[in-house]
Amino acid sequence: MQNTVNIKNKRARFEYELLDTYTAGIVLSGTEIKSIRLGKASIAESFCEFNTKGELFVVNMHIDEYSHGSYYNHRPRAERKLLLNRRELKKWHRQVKVSGYTIVPLRVFVNNRGLAKMEIALAKGKKLYDKRETIKDRDNKRNLDRIKKSFNN
Repeated sequence: MQNTVNIKNKRARFEYELLDTYTAGIVLSGTEIKSIRLGKASIAESFCEFNTKGELFVVNMHIDEYSHGSYYNHRPRAERKLLLNRRELKKWHRQVKVSGYTIVPLRVFVNNRGLAKMEIALAKGKKLYDKRETIKDRDNKRNLDRIKKSFNN
């Protein structure tokens, strides 16, 4: 099986300062995994939150309906449960509750066994001046690469 599915959240690294990352499994139905394997998903506006039982769910993740799914199709923006160890869940739940951090999804991929996984990160929101600094660093790097390229030719 080819491992070509790699759906990224490009805004997450710009909007947040990432502190800690984990890879979590996702509980999906049959038509959801088929759509993800086709690359028909988006995590651009999604985030993770805990319910009252201490379980972690990804909210606002969009998975397109499967084209051959008939009436067995899933809801595109349903909450989907994430699978982590209890110890990891308790640790992150404490940090989110007390420190005001948030949990953001970074990417969705299919592993070698064909299972959908999500890379999630404990993050702290950046201030406006941090975002400006990120943009400035990116522009400086791009200009430096242009100068190096023109100098080598």
